[in-house]
Amino acid sequence: MSIRRILVADDEESIRWVLSKALTKKGMTVDLATNGREALDFFRKNRYDLAILDIKMPEITGLELLTRFHEEHPETLVIIMTAETSMKNAVEAMKRGAYDYITKPFDLDALDATILKAEKASTVTDEVRRLRDELKDHYQVERTIIGKSRPMQEVYKVLGKIAPSDVTVLITGESGTGKELIARAIHFNSPRLGKPFIAINCAAIPRELLESELFGFEKGAFTGAIDRKAGKFEQANGGTIFLDEIGDMPLELQAKLLRVLQEKEVTRTGGTSPIPVDVRIVAATNQDLKARVSAKEFREDLFYRLNVVPIELPPLRDRRDDIPLLTEFFISQGREELGASTQGCTAECLGLLQHYHWPGNVRELENSLKRAMLLSPDPLLTPSDFPSLTQETACEDNGGSLEALISNKLRTALSQVDLQELNNLYEMVLHQMERPLIKIVLEKCRGNQVRAADILGINRNTLRKKIQILEIDVKKD
Repeated sequence: MSIRRILVADDEESIRWVLSKALTKKGMTVDLATNGREALDFFRKNRYDLAILDIKMPEITGLELLTRFHEEHPETLVIIMTAETSMKNAVEAMKRGAYDYITKPFDLDALDATILKAEKASTVTDEVRRLRDELKDHYQVERTIIGKSRPMQEVYKVLGKIAPSDVTVLITGESGTGKELIARAIHFNSPRLGKPFIAINCAAIPRELLESELFGFEKGAFTGAIDRKAGKFEQANGGTIFLDEIGDMPLELQAKLLRVLQEKEVTRTGGTSPIPVDVRIVAATNQDLKARVSAKEFREDLFYRLNVVPIELPPLRDRRDDIPLLTEFFISQGREELGASTQGCTAECLGLLQHYHWPGNVRELENSLKRAMLLSPDPLLTPSDFPSLTQETACEDNGGSLEALISNKLRTALSQVDLQELNNLYEMVLHQMERPLIKIVLEKCRGNQVRAADILGINRNTLRKKIQILEIDVKKD
């Protein structure tokens, strides 16, 4: 981390003047406080890389400030200034978390050396913190990508093949299917593990701010740009950047992103010099980018640059046999996070969860389970703990179209078989549907085959043959 903004607090005007002049000359932004109270006000309004505090000040001492700073924003480094070279002051300052202390009168060269040392220490600390967080995230990703269904197995196969390379990946799928989890899994299983993983949602940031977030800006580039800022691409250098909801990126920024892909460099807003970046790009969208290309809302050249390896995540309704596993995981997670006593679901409840169509996918399942766990007094969840699901499922069954009902049942059935091992699926499905249809019509006609053949729209002889082949017991009244 480079030290750019510094807070100096000292009741001696000469000290403030000397430090301000020396540090500003080195390109740093310096705020000056005349006492401890003013320094605390500055600190709570701004973010500082470094604070240089006099140990004795009116109202609040430097040591008291050090304690408050360390509690509120421990990432801010603090150097304590003291005119007394007592061991007590030095020990107390270090005990409270000071990076270093200097004695007055001090040599500016010595202060420069201390600040440079602080920069290097801060960089190492940031790296350790980031690696610790990344390993934690890695563990979380390994635990939260749940699924043994065939559609998810196909996703795992592709992930395993492409993760070790630097190829650009486009992840598609409905909202709530876990696109960021897959992006993180790609990063954690690549040679870039140990380098940054930076995620940005292109739809969540106003378009006028998205450019500076992605590519950074120079001091004075626009109103409010009081300092230089590195963008997400620079922050991700050496690692992976995840561009979520890429379909919502404005056209003018798409051209700039295309240049990053082609030239492997960025130019900050207000800047003139390109900055080389070594970044792997993983993008994601829940939109049909081909349709947006046709509508001139997404650049065709950018689409093909991003779509080198496409990964399509299946909706939850196409992997229903994963629902018991996901349910078990989210209930276990909920016990830890919510302090709930829920142990599981009844068989009837699990059947309801597998039957529901889950338009919000895995995210909706997770939220529904956690809400039920918070409200249910029983150790086992029942259908009554999911009133909205029960109502919607009943409406589906009673008011849905015949085609929708058949499609729903067929999806569930086919998700549980290996289609590659079948060679007569068409006949098998027709056979399964034909028998109950003919049986129901014959029952309605009280066994009258002439009337049943008319209703079905087939020849009576054809009906007779089907009754024999399908082994239907015709009961006549």
